[in-house]
Amino acid sequence: MNAAPADQIRLLDVQALDTRLAQLAHKRASLPEHAEIEQLSSDLAQLRDLLVASTTEESDTSREQTKAEQDVDQVRQRAVRDQQRLDSGAVSSPKDLESLQREIASLAKRQADLEDIVLEIMERRESAQERVAELTERVSAVQAKVDDATARRDAATAELDAEAATVAKDRQVVVEVIPADLLKLYDKLRAQQGGVGAARLYQRRCEGCRLELNMAEVNDVKSASPETVLRCENCHRILVRTSESGL
Repeated sequence: MNAAPADQIRLLDVQALDTRLAQLAHKRASLPEHAEIEQLSSDLAQLRDLLVASTTEESDTSREQTKAEQDVDQVRQRAVRDQQRLDSGAVSSPKDLESLQREIASLAKRQADLEDIVLEIMERRESAQERVAELTERVSAVQAKVDDATARRDAATAELDAEAATVAKDRQVVVEVIPADLLKLYDKLRAQQGGVGAARLYQRRCEGCRLELNMAEVNDVKSASPETVLRCENCHRILVRTSESGL
C-alpha cells in the first residue's frame, strides 16, 4: 500500500487521539467512586434488610402487646364482677362462697401472670423500637454517603465525557483527510494490536513494540519509497517514518 508521507504522519496524530480516548475510557471505568458506591450500596441493602426485620419485629410485638393487654383486661373485668357478687351478699351458700373466693384468687394470680407477660412484651417492643430508630438513622447516613459518592462520580464522568467528546471531534477532523484504505488498515491493526495500529520509527526503534530494527530491516526501510506504507517486522503495526527515525 502507498500513501503520501503527510498522510502517514497524520496516522500518528490519530493514534495519539485514539490513545487518549482509550485512557479516558479506562479512567472513566476506573473511577474510585464506582467501588465506593458499590460497597456503600451493599452496606445499604444489608441495613435496609435489617430495618425491615426490626420493623416487622416491632409490629409483631405491638400486636402481641395489644392481645396480652386485652387478656389482662378480660381477667380484670371478670375479677371485678366476681368481687361485686361477693360484696353484694347475693351468694349465701358457703360452698358457693368458697368457690367464688377461690376463683377470685385464681383470677388475681392469672392477672399478675398476664401483667408480667405484658411487661416482658413491652420490653421486647421497646428494644425493637430502639433498633428501628438506630437502623433508620444508619440507613439515612449511608444513603447520604451514596448520594455524595454518586454526585462525585457523575461530576467526574461528565468531565471525562466532555473531554472525550472534544478528542473525538479532533479525531474526526484528522481522519477526514486520510485516505480510506490507509485508515481502514490502521483501524484493523489497532483492533488487533491492543489499541495501537500505527507507531513512529524513532532512532531505528519501533515505538509500538519497543524493539530496535536490525541492519537488514533498516536497509529495507532506507530503500523503500517515502510513499510506501511500511509495517514493523515484529509487531506488524504501520511503521511511520519521521525526521527522527535515525535513517
